[in-house]
Amino acid sequence: MATKLIPKELAKKEDRLAPGHRMCAGCAAPIIVRQILTAIDDPVVITNATGCLEVATSIYPYSSWRVPWMHNAFENSASTASGVEAAYRSLVRQGKIEERNVRFIAFGGDGGTYDIGIQALSGAVERGHQFLYVCYDNGAYMNTGIQRSSATPFGAATTTSPAGKAVPGKQQFRKDLTAIMAAHNIPYVAQGAPSQWRDLMQKARKAVNCGGAAFMNVLASCNRGWRHKTEETIELTQLAVDTCYWPLYEVENGAWRLTYRPKERRPVEEWLKRQGRFRHLFRPENRHLIDELQADIDRRWESLLKLCGEA
Repeated sequence: MATKLIPKELAKKEDRLAPGHRMCAGCAAPIIVRQILTAIDDPVVITNATGCLEVATSIYPYSSWRVPWMHNAFENSASTASGVEAAYRSLVRQGKIEERNVRFIAFGGDGGTYDIGIQALSGAVERGHQFLYVCYDNGAYMNTGIQRSSATPFGAATTTSPAGKAVPGKQQFRKDLTAIMAAHNIPYVAQGAPSQWRDLMQKARKAVNCGGAAFMNVLASCNRGWRHKTEETIELTQLAVDTCYWPLYEVENGAWRLTYRPKERRPVEEWLKRQGRFRHLFRPENRHLIDELQADIDRRWESLLKLCGEA
């Protein structure tokens, strides 16, 4: 019987990601990993693309992982997960090992997922491997110096899209990777946020039990790259949800469903002003960029409502 998703019961479970890792104070990535792994009662095998999560949890000779875990190159976490999953099922079919309902999970940041790893991810889910890929999306290549990625929000300042007189931050809108994965027609796709922990954990359970490939895109605040205080992580991820910059929904066997609808939508300006990477947008000459970002969010939100049958 699955553990009830209530704090009293979840607190009894051992963390599969041990404390003492080297992730930055306030980083959302280990919070997300702990929530997802705590939600799953079955044995798990983890593959992990190069990035903040990998580097800071496996500094030789130490490891924070209390489950089988493999480090991969930036581009091939999904390939490794599909290979391990295929090998396990082959050994079960041959009668060489007992079937134990093992769950296979790949973790990667947006750099290793939206950009460098998308070919491996697309191929693995198209082949129908039964595993869950989790992207912890912090909106840039944070591990290597806060360079822009295709997940970086419009207008954000990074080291490769600096805010100056000629170019006021990133000039392109964020790639909608969750919709791209839904277009693969796999059994389960979802967006989540650590601030809505029960929603995230329920989605993790659905994902590993969907009978095929699954993908979850989870917003992961990075106080170093977003330029906010360490204690504001959960508050800022929730603000992203309430402004509809990061809506929470799932696509289950082709059916789109909104899993959280803000009682009152808040303007994206409230989210932007809390982060140093958007500070330049509040100069008089750049205020129009906030309006452009708000218009893009409004358009995407209305499109999502139609897909979910809630327009």
